[in-house]
Parts: sequence; C-alpha cells; structure tokens
Amino acid sequence: MTASAAPLLDTIGGLPEAAVDEVVSASDVHKWFGSLHVLKGVSLSVKRGEVVVIIGPSGSGKTTFVRCLNHLEEIQRGRILVNGTLIGYREKRGRLVKDSERNIARQRREIGMVFQRFNLFNHMTALGNVVEAPIRVLGMRAEEAAEIGRTLLARVGLANKADAYPAQLSGGQQQRVAIARALAMKPRLMLFDEPTSALDPEMIGEVLEVMQELAREGMTMIVVTHEMGFAREVADRVVMMDDGRVIEDAPPRQFFTSPAHARAQSFLSKIL
Repeated sequence: MTASAAPLLDTIGGLPEAAVDEVVSASDVHKWFGSLHVLKGVSLSVKRGEVVVIIGPSGSGKTTFVRCLNHLEEIQRGRILVNGTLIGYREKRGRLVKDSERNIARQRREIGMVFQRFNLFNHMTALGNVVEAPIRVLGMRAEEAAEIGRTLLARVGLANKADAYPAQLSGGQQQRVAIARALAMKPRLMLFDEPTSALDPEMIGEVLEVMQELAREGMTMIVVTHEMGFAREVADRVVMMDDGRVIEDAPPRQFFTSPAHARAQSFLSKIL
C-alpha cells in the first residue's frame, strides 16, 4: 500500500451518490432471542462519510445490532433505514411487514460487511473470492471483475496473492481479502464486526491500516471493535452500548476524557 497508489474508492468507481445525507437511521430497535431481550430500544443515526465506532462489554448487543443493520438478524420492534429505505420490512396499511427475500438481497448489495471470521471460500483463490459476487450478483463481465479484483487486492497490499488460496494466507491477509471482497460490490456503507479480534497481535495493524484509508477516503463505516487506538484516531463518534442500550454517543476526545455516563467511566477505567 504505497502513497502513490490510487485511492481505494477510486478503484471501484468512487463513492456512489447517496439519495440522502443520513445513511443509517435506526429508531427504537428491539431484538429478542427467545425470552432474552438483547436490544432494548437502540436508536442511532449515521451521516454519509461518518465513521462510528461501537464499543462496550461482551454481551452488550453490539454485534447483534450491527447484524440487524443488514437484516442478518430480524428485529421485532422499531425500524432501520439505510440510504432512506427500510431494511427487511415494508409498510403495508400503516404496519411493517417482512419484505421479500429478493428485495432484502438487493438492499444488502449496498452494505458491505466484514466479520470476525473471514468467511472466505476455501476452494477459491483470493481473486476468486473477490470477483464471485460482482459476477454472480451484479452480472459483471469476468474480465472487468478480474481487473477490479486485482486492483483492490493491490490496494490492500496483496497484489502478489491473487492466486493464493485462503489456507496459504495469514489471518491478516485473509481479512484484507475479505475487505477487498466487500468493496468489490461498491457498497455505500461498510460494517465491521470486530474485524481484528481473531488475529494475532502483529497482524492487527495491517487490517486497521486499510480501514483507516477507507475512512480517509470518505467511506461511511460502522465499526464494532475493542481497538481503542483506532477509535481515538479514526472515529467521528464513539458509541458505547451496555445491556442492549446506547448509553454514550460522543466525539472521541470527549468520550475518552470526560464520558458522561458512570458505566462508561467504569468501563474505560478498566481497559485504558
């Protein structure tokens, strides 16, 4: 990843124009797993180009909330809009009813997600993993997809790994392939669910570097992470969740120096 290389987003045609400035609008979101009330009225708005980092203790609902944003988990109350469109549901006679799988799949095309585990196809090369969705979902020509895929792999520092299989890559390299794969779909929103938690310490930096570059280039990002340095340096806002609720939402400097909520103060005192 050299300084003279073209910006990551330029390699995929730049950021698509969003119809609305507010990319994410979640209002009073509730989620139950059986009798377990996991999300208890979560509300969050994210503007275009913002980087929002979500932190909190294990079991606070961070991952569940992010998975709800692209309807990998269904919500039972509230509503989520991405780019001004309801996710997973549609309005019918004043009520929300589940949307068709086709519409949900179409909505997910504009939302990239990078998981804790890399979820690469083990039987495909790095390049094969990156181009699979653009060809099958977007109908892109194989030659065009391969050109974009190679460019993206180069931009995440893996130009020489295009023909390598996941088993031949380190964890950090696999996660960078996963980021390139998500970007190949030209998303308007990127979700990261603890993308470095499964990595050895020496591999974390190479993944965070790619994410920092995306942030500099204006990608709208929601990042669940325990990397406080990344939150300090890159986030526009830090959101803390606890017991299924948002308890703090503030710029990094304010959050890390003078959090308003006692629970946030206690949490930071144990991890900083």
